[in-house]
Amino acid sequence: MVDLQWNKAFALEQTGGDEELLEELLILFRDSSVADYVQLQEAVAANDAAGVVRAAHSLKGASASLGIEGIRRLALDMEADGRNNSVTVAREQLTIMGALLEQLNAL
Repeated sequence: MVDLQWNKAFALEQTGGDEELLEELLILFRDSSVADYVQLQEAVAANDAAGVVRAAHSLKGASASLGIEGIRRLALDMEADGRNNSVTVAREQLTIMGALLEQLNAL
């Protein structure tokens, strides 16, 4: 099973220890990640490397700011592959990203 590898201490550090703000940021990320994942799925289906780059970049940035390493690393790999005009990594790892985003909903 793939793990989110969430560093909650890091995320709290980013919010100055404000648990309420962290919860709001997690809600925002959950909401935006749905659209990013749909964009990622559509880009893979269309063999659109630029679309993979856009969606993966968005997922990477948001997850990095919240200390969610599992999503960040996978998105980084997808983005890098997309920048090489390939959707191979995104295609191969799409279900894993979906599983990680499901775990995100449980936070």
